[in-house]
Amino acid sequence: MSIREDAIQGKVTPLFESCAANEAIPVEQLMAGVAEGTIAITKNIHHDFDPVIGIGKGTRTKINANIGSSKDINSLEEELEKVRVAIKAGADTMMDLSMGGDLDDVRRQILANCPVPLGTVPIYQSVAEAVEQQNKNIVDVTVDEMFKVIEKQAIDGVDFMTIHCGINRHLQERLSRQKRVMGVVSRGGSFTLEWMSHHGKENPMFEYFDDLLAILKEHEVTLSLGDGIRPGCLADATDRNQVQELINLGELTERAWDAGVQVIIEGPGHMPMDQITANIMLQKKMCKNAPFYVLGPLVTDIAPGYDHITGAIGGAIAAAAGADYLCYVTPAEHLKLPDVQDVHEGVIASKIAAHAADLVKGVPGALERDRLMAIRRSKLDWKGQIELSLDPEKAARFRSEGGSDKTPACSMCGSYCAIQVFNRSQVNLEKAKTDGCGCTKDEEK
Repeated sequence: MSIREDAIQGKVTPLFESCAANEAIPVEQLMAGVAEGTIAITKNIHHDFDPVIGIGKGTRTKINANIGSSKDINSLEEELEKVRVAIKAGADTMMDLSMGGDLDDVRRQILANCPVPLGTVPIYQSVAEAVEQQNKNIVDVTVDEMFKVIEKQAIDGVDFMTIHCGINRHLQERLSRQKRVMGVVSRGGSFTLEWMSHHGKENPMFEYFDDLLAILKEHEVTLSLGDGIRPGCLADATDRNQVQELINLGELTERAWDAGVQVIIEGPGHMPMDQITANIMLQKKMCKNAPFYVLGPLVTDIAPGYDHITGAIGGAIAAAAGADYLCYVTPAEHLKLPDVQDVHEGVIASKIAAHAADLVKGVPGALERDRLMAIRRSKLDWKGQIELSLDPEKAARFRSEGGSDKTPACSMCGSYCAIQVFNRSQVNLEKAKTDGCGCTKDEEK
């Protein structure tokens, strides 16, 4: 019995009870969401961690942080440090996108040090091993090799996998007819399309979808249906190619659910702000409210070095409109492999976006945290403010750098602090009331 099948049959398990407690929702609500497909619990049977989380309707907006070695830079120690930093900053899940070094060792070491769900993109390993280890081309990867990597990663304990099942021959032909400014920017999507073009065959992940589902179900791996045709710039947003892939993903979602496999839908990408809400509504409609996982979206193309900000803007709008899961974007996006500091900044930016959306969604506890912060600010309780902040270390550092960590106010206002002035006015008002009728001495005469 899979997690999804247990939920459908109403079988209350310790997993459901633990997850419901962590999400602060009734176990019945959680199980109903899993049964309907609106919530996914990403938990491989081979990966032990706590707390167990749910992604989807009625739960807190979750954050994913991507890490992973590249062909040019492959330090396992640095990737493990990224895991530590990302989780400390508040990442709910991690994805290992490694394409350099000993990929099996990198993944297993990350899994051993990852106390949250871990995702991968299996086609990355299939391609990297063929090109780097066997001196082959991308198109020389065999279908058997693709599936062996998926099974190996599932056995290792990977909790969710991004697989580009929605690309098929029909979509490939459509893509050639409707030209784009940037074509396809998804690595997995481009690998798949090149393989299909070279062999003149269907996408194996689409053609042998039932075989894929059998592996995922056996090891309880959540299928994250990848958006291989996602727009890579604003000019390509919400075109027929993107929408056609989404239609395909909706159909595949139902097949996966019927097989007892949980599903998450991946979404764009780059997108103008005025298209984001419509895209969320479209995805929810096409995919029967399956959890929606968005990269950003980035709301402008001209901010390299600041794309954690462009992504946070889009992520806040998307999550407020119903997106359930935000993939972080770092300042290094489009420029380089992110370092540890980039990872930290990316997570924090996405955490801000997620929390802002949770305030709109009415997620339990979200507004209370902001209210408590306001109370502490009104009391100039700096220690309390720092403890409540999304990045306590930075808040404490700024407070200290201002030279005001020993004074009641901050260095921007000093003795002219509005809160101090207002509080003093209230004290004087109360004093005047107790001294007399509340009038001034002249008025009393």
